[in-house]
Amino acid sequence: MAGNEDENAFVQYGIEDKPPLGKSLLLGAQHYLTMVGANIAVPLILAGAMGMPDAVIPRFVGTFFVVSGIATLAQTTLGNRYPIVQGAPFSMLAPALAVIGVVTANPPEGIVAWRAALLQLQGAIIVAAFAEVAIGYLGLVGRLRRYLSPVVIVPVIVLIGLSLFNSPDITTATQNWWLVGLTLVAIVLFSQYLGAKSKVFQLFPVLLGIVVAWILAAALSVSGVIGPDAPGYVDLASVAAADPVHPIYPFQWGTPSVTPAFVIGMLAGIAASIVESIGDYHAVARLSGMGAPSSERMTHGIGMEGVMNVFSGIMGTGGSTSYSENIGAIGLTGVASRYVVQIGAALMILVGFVGYFGQLVATIPGPIIGGLYIAMFAQIVGVGLSNLKYVDLDSSRNIFVIGIALFSGLAIPEYLRSVGNAGAFQQGLAETALLGPLLGADVVANTVYVIGSTGMAVGGIVAFALDNSIAGTAAERGLTAWEDAAEEDGEFTSAYDRFVAEEETARSD
Repeated sequence: MAGNEDENAFVQYGIEDKPPLGKSLLLGAQHYLTMVGANIAVPLILAGAMGMPDAVIPRFVGTFFVVSGIATLAQTTLGNRYPIVQGAPFSMLAPALAVIGVVTANPPEGIVAWRAALLQLQGAIIVAAFAEVAIGYLGLVGRLRRYLSPVVIVPVIVLIGLSLFNSPDITTATQNWWLVGLTLVAIVLFSQYLGAKSKVFQLFPVLLGIVVAWILAAALSVSGVIGPDAPGYVDLASVAAADPVHPIYPFQWGTPSVTPAFVIGMLAGIAASIVESIGDYHAVARLSGMGAPSSERMTHGIGMEGVMNVFSGIMGTGGSTSYSENIGAIGLTGVASRYVVQIGAALMILVGFVGYFGQLVATIPGPIIGGLYIAMFAQIVGVGLSNLKYVDLDSSRNIFVIGIALFSGLAIPEYLRSVGNAGAFQQGLAETALLGPLLGADVVANTVYVIGSTGMAVGGIVAFALDNSIAGTAAERGLTAWEDAAEEDGEFTSAYDRFVAEEETARSD
């Protein structure tokens, strides 16, 4: 594998390494605990928008866990084979909420509003995901690789890291800041100060930080110091009251419905998800001590994400994409083992079906998730900036492109959030004398809104356009140094290639 040996210095377990099973179980659980907040938040947001009954919500959340586990196994085994977790995408949340809003406002006769909205959402995701399958397996993303210099990738990764800086778990004025701070301090203490002194602290800083903060929060909740309505409350009684098993199966909510306008709107979410995933692939490769992703690896990765989005629609969730959270965990722990992530995926499938486990995970309060986010996403920002080592930072054109891409990726989504929603944005376009006649259609307005409200998509598009139109040499843009450190297509071995090689070896023996 191409790359410098010193890039592997911090990697405790490389992609092909298999730690002992007991250790792998804990490390795998740690990987999934980093993203549990987001994987719970997305279904809860969707359930609230649909008006889903309280009795159905635990099963809905459990379905997201099962889909996450199966999608991760598929991606790490048959897809890009990176140690990267798959989960519920925020990039597809805006079009999903747009679909739900339209359907629940005018539900069809003979079916409850929440179920009608969910079936329309399933249909839109399934059909739109076939476009992602085509984009991936036809190699369209891989062919763009020669145009994706570090000047383009750096803003995308940095904006992924900054995407949750204003998460309610971090910025809410009524937040339990003592618990947020305790979680963050514990993770920093274990990973940065005590990690060099003990293998336990080095490998499990996130898990230990969450456990320490959760035990304190649970004790304060039981003693009454933290009330049921206060941030940081741990509802232990809900674990005992959970259903033992959730029945989760394909088309469990009914037969999906397909409306062309909803499908096209969902395509915008798919596009934003692809941009984010490209950044994730580069980030996880860097932290795993590997070269930049090859064209073939990106082809397999995006193609498999499309397949798993089809699967998620069949199962009845809101989609699936590569997650940034566990990339941050790799940066803190140096555990980049594919095997560990696969063990964690198997645990997540179990959590989805067994109500007690799922509810126990769900008791992790928002302030602890907030402290976790600060540590994880700050790490990703640092990873993004580290790719600047390939770029000529004395070049004014590079400084300009990176700066304006970052600023655009923060400012434009913030403006669109201030507008309120896709409907308000659409109305604003219609009232604009010049743009109204051109962009007044619902589909175009929703598409512009979804992509424009996704920071990494905005920053990536701006950086891509400027970097490939403003004059600059390959060496200046970092392409020469990056290509020297990148893996070749032949270095990526697909699952099919491995199967064929194993069969040939078995025959020769």
